[in-house]
Amino acid sequence: MAKNLHDIPLSVLDLSNLIQGDSSFGDAFKRSLRFAQQAEELGYNRYWFAEHHNMESVASAATALLIGYVAQGTSTIRVGSGGIMLPNHAPLIIAEQFGTLESLYPGRIDLGLGRAPGTDQATAYALRRNLHNDVDTFPNDVLELLQYLGPADQQGKVRAIPGVGTNVPVWLLGSSTFSAQLAAKLGLPFAFASHFAPSQLFPALQIYRSSFKPSVYLNKPYAMACVNVIAADTDKEAHYLATSAYQLVLGLIRNNRKPLAPPTDNMLWSLEEQAAVKQMFYYSFVGGKETLANELTTFVGNTDVDEIMTTTHVYDMNAKIRSMEITASLFKTNR
Repeated sequence: MAKNLHDIPLSVLDLSNLIQGDSSFGDAFKRSLRFAQQAEELGYNRYWFAEHHNMESVASAATALLIGYVAQGTSTIRVGSGGIMLPNHAPLIIAEQFGTLESLYPGRIDLGLGRAPGTDQATAYALRRNLHNDVDTFPNDVLELLQYLGPADQQGKVRAIPGVGTNVPVWLLGSSTFSAQLAAKLGLPFAFASHFAPSQLFPALQIYRSSFKPSVYLNKPYAMACVNVIAADTDKEAHYLATSAYQLVLGLIRNNRKPLAPPTDNMLWSLEEQAAVKQMFYYSFVGGKETLANELTTFVGNTDVDEIMTTTHVYDMNAKIRSMEITASLFKTNR
């Protein structure tokens, strides 16, 4: 039986965006806490942060610290990473960090893992000091991390303290089919980054489901897709708000990265740039409630995903909260 929107949970991915006019990074963090509190009130399932580095519009670099800050300011919503870029870190360090978080906020922490650097090559080198084979060792690093978080009787000479026995739920994240294959092999939940890498969504989901092996973590596949959503009271207003997100991506294309800008009635871009932005935003749902209901229902019907995660690049705080309210009204929530 095909799922409808009220059958599946709704979650949030946050980059803790800087916006034009911020006086400090603290402004971005305070907004993230406010959005997470609103998400909790509206019944969203998870609130995740993505690890990025050296990006002028993204303040979520110290991802575990931000997760702790938001978990402290909320009480029921799951808080986690979407994701920690594991090649940037020793698995033991991540196990200790998330073991600490799980010990402080039991039953509320998720650990999503990615294998990309989350930045440019120069910054990746600054993070790791050595780029040789780091990405290629990702499967072994995931296994090592799972062991550190697992039962005490399965530990080796080195243990994650805290971490052992916390069994923090581990997700694999991907924008290609690689992590889909690994998630299936290890029997882990899988989240696809269709909000910025739409082209391999369907192949990744097909590989994940067809190759899935039941495990101590999951007895059947569980797939989540992240998409861009901007909702407003009218289609016209939503499309106007979306120009802030378009300007953000346009800055990436032009290598002229800036904090999130106010919306505009006049996008100054070439036809080629417009096409590139729209391609990246292929899985974007922009509009009023009826428009979103129709388009998201089609998306869920086509993908059969078990959960939707939304990312919403909107300049005005109140407009973003309104977008969260409208979107939540369409889905299964915990209220």
